[in-house]
Amino acid sequence: MGKILSFYTMPHPPIIIPQVGRGEEEKIKETSEACYKVAEEIASIKPDTIIIVTPHGPMFSDAVAVSCESSISGNLSRFGAREIELNLDIDLDLTEKIIEYGNKEGILTAEVTKDFAKQYEVNYELDHGAMIPLYFINQKFSNYRIVHITYGMLPKMQLYRFGMSIKKAVEDINTNAVFIASGDLSHRLTDDGPYEYSPYGEKFDNEIVSLLKKGDVSGIFNMNPTIIEKAGECGLRSFYIMLGAMNGYDIRGNLLSYEGTFGVGYCVMKIFIGEGKKDTYDKLLKENKKRIKEKIANEDPYVKLARESLTYYLKYGDYISIPSYVTDEMKKSKRGVFVSLKKEGQLRGCIGTILPTTENVAKEIIKNAVEAGEHDPRFLPVSEEELEELDFSVDVLTKPQKALREELDPKKYGVIVRSEFKSGLLLPNLEGVDTVEQQLRIALQKGNISPNEKYTIEKFEVIRYK
Repeated sequence: MGKILSFYTMPHPPIIIPQVGRGEEEKIKETSEACYKVAEEIASIKPDTIIIVTPHGPMFSDAVAVSCESSISGNLSRFGAREIELNLDIDLDLTEKIIEYGNKEGILTAEVTKDFAKQYEVNYELDHGAMIPLYFINQKFSNYRIVHITYGMLPKMQLYRFGMSIKKAVEDINTNAVFIASGDLSHRLTDDGPYEYSPYGEKFDNEIVSLLKKGDVSGIFNMNPTIIEKAGECGLRSFYIMLGAMNGYDIRGNLLSYEGTFGVGYCVMKIFIGEGKKDTYDKLLKENKKRIKEKIANEDPYVKLARESLTYYLKYGDYISIPSYVTDEMKKSKRGVFVSLKKEGQLRGCIGTILPTTENVAKEIIKNAVEAGEHDPRFLPVSEEELEELDFSVDVLTKPQKALREELDPKKYGVIVRSEFKSGLLLPNLEGVDTVEQQLRIALQKGNISPNEKYTIEKFEVIRYK
């Protein structure tokens, strides 16, 4: 019977490659040394296949992407090092078996071939999230095939189950493999990092490293979603899949290095596995159901109404009557309302009205919750099975007022831009929108208005219920 012999988390900073860093790589020397240590260990194991999960291949909101040609290649030309190139054979037998088991679990997999990539306007290539870790491996060991996986924006329990499918497939194929979860931690550790600084960055990195070291899978799956969302990380979903591939084992992590020199957390860790008798997935499932039940039970009336409105519509195809718990304020006031849906911290739908279109806020919520779930053109309609996974928020708007650019504040005011029959709106206090210039640029884009056109500005405030 085949087995995944060892598991690793590895970062993928292009700057760590000497031909890219041109001396700057010396500032993260500990990370480089740790990556070479992983490479040496893998060389001693001599696996048939390296399974690597990356954030930077073809990304889909509803599917895990798996490369399905006989080989795959890539280079670092976009980072100024065209000479760094890898050409690797794909383990198609294992790849196909993983897809088969994933399908049995109800997890959609995008089988990425060159024709598929062309059809969906994505690249069929070895992305840098895979190339950087494999660059180090190839310095010590090259007689292997790969399974190349890009995680999708799926719920974490589905990603865990996909990891379980990988484990079953390896055992079924009777091959020996190692598993690399490629991913950087927070990108918000410093003011001069790639993203704006956030205090949540350091909190996320400290917590995820500590939990991995302890092998606390429940702790990882129950991390504060606000910390995750604001950390600006790209590795957590790789870890979810890796943890699923270790389901049933007792685990603990050996931290080989952690550095945040460039404002990004780089963690290299080996995960030790020991035989365990517990079904971690069953425990996670029970905890998840309990968490969802508590979340729904404690929702604000505004949020509760939005959830129940969409739920009722999906079940019965009609709008819900105003429930008894709705407050007098919701029934007596008339305001514009936006309803937003998020899934695993990612936007899943957002529709609203600038000015009221119904007789009160309650009916505005009922109408716009359905619109956000079913008619946001950016997303597929929400399914009934998704409802428990969604987080709802409701923004009640004040009446818009004409404003000058210097009167705007993206944290306090939303903005509406208008040019003849075109308009664009952006809500206030959005992640990553920190300046008036950013706010106006996005609002203009949403309204399909050129910055060179003559346009008017209005501002408004919101009361946000989450």
